[in-house]
Amino acid sequence: MRAVISGYYGYGNTGDEAIALAITRELKRLGIKPVLLSITPEESARLYGCEAVARLKPLDLTRAVAGSGMLISGGGGLLQDRTSARNLTYYLGLIRLARLMGKPVVVFNQSVGPLSPEGGARVRRALGGGRAGSVRVIVRDRGSLDTLARLGISARLGGDPALLLEPSPRLGRDAGSVVIAPRGDVAAPLPALREVTEKLRAQGRRVTALSFMPEHDDAAAHGLGADQVISTRDPQVALDTIAASGYVIGVRLHAVILAAAARVPFAGVAYDPKVQGFCDDLQAQVHPVTPDPVLLARHAEGRTQPNWAAVGEMRRRAAQSFHWLRDWNADEGATD
Repeated sequence: MRAVISGYYGYGNTGDEAIALAITRELKRLGIKPVLLSITPEESARLYGCEAVARLKPLDLTRAVAGSGMLISGGGGLLQDRTSARNLTYYLGLIRLARLMGKPVVVFNQSVGPLSPEGGARVRRALGGGRAGSVRVIVRDRGSLDTLARLGISARLGGDPALLLEPSPRLGRDAGSVVIAPRGDVAAPLPALREVTEKLRAQGRRVTALSFMPEHDDAAAHGLGADQVISTRDPQVALDTIAASGYVIGVRLHAVILAAAARVPFAGVAYDPKVQGFCDDLQAQVHPVTPDPVLLARHAEGRTQPNWAAVGEMRRRAAQSFHWLRDWNADEGATD
């Protein structure tokens, strides 16, 4: 069976590429052939060893969905209109296309929202019943469950697929080192992060600034005054950098997700509800978008840990969600 996967793939965002790596890897383990929708399909096909299709070519998209047994919408934060209503139009349009073709659709381990009243109504119409095809929904945080419940849409709680990634074997860990992952388009935390970097280095701690999206984050990363800057689009490089450290401070959501995957203590900076939701679900430290540098530096001592049992449960749900997907496909009788 072939499954088309939509998401923000091929744009050089390491967090989204971590999702792509995890989803394609897990689907192949289940005997499902992934078809990734990407802005750079040739590169994505090479990186993930699967078929990839240009996400902005309507004829190619239509053929891919028609020749598949399922549309997987996600993961990531696709169903929101905070950044742009065009994103919501694109992803809901794909869902409508698949439903009109009678294809099963799984909204897969997404964060849903923020949504304007108009955006919420559009999501409710697109995911609601009463038309051809069916939609099942799995979200990655409890806040998204609440958002959908207010829209009258039921969902299951899963977990971000990137939680299933593993660091490279035989990595050493420097408990005294700290990784800080800024966002270039979120300027509010940067003065505090620079001050935290200075405080940590004065304590003899080694600080690595990790740029998850080079074109957007490199300037912010280089401006922190860290001991080194690592700029990468490779999710395995990012994961290994985090796994070799003793603490992570993440404005980028997938910095804290990969820290959880690697069992490295972390704190999030909640520029967006998805960061707040992830940290809340794991009872982890989370700071406002203008954090207190003294408190943040104190937390970086690593004495305050997330709830590792909750991390393990979230990873279990992330793994289980792939089996739900397989079982739902079998229920629908898809054979393509």
